[in-house]
Amino acid sequence: MSLRLLVIHGANLDLLGKREPHIYGTTTLDEIRQALEASAADRGHGVSWVVSNHEGDLVDALGQAMGKVDGILINPGAFTHTSVALRDALLAVSVPTVEVHLSNIHAREEFRRNSLIADVVTGQVSGFGVDGVYRGFEMLMDHLERSTAD
Repeated sequence: MSLRLLVIHGANLDLLGKREPHIYGTTTLDEIRQALEASAADRGHGVSWVVSNHEGDLVDALGQAMGKVDGILINPGAFTHTSVALRDALLAVSVPTVEVHLSNIHAREEFRRNSLIADVVTGQVSGFGVDGVYRGFEMLMDHLERSTAD
């Protein structure tokens, strides 16, 4: 069965590879996109992407995804800590979702330690850099494949 996956990247993630490489690494968002799309294609799945620095764009994309995607990988960026609207949109879509963060948000500034979406996602991967993003995506596909096989 071919899965329909949505990958969402929020605030400032378009700057990956340039922005604070000592925290976020040197891999660009385009390189991440290529790797995730190749991984999905190898397993016969399709991926759509949303990248925006605007909270409303992400909320709109989630609303439009309702009934059209099987799973979501999301790195909301700074919206992780501030967006009730994004949390509510994820609840509305109601599909397995993996939250990923390049840095360990629990070991950073106090305000970054709180994720408003952590309690509504299937799982969270934080602190393993780009490898965590890749593994989070693999875990999402594994979870969905097992669920659809049942």
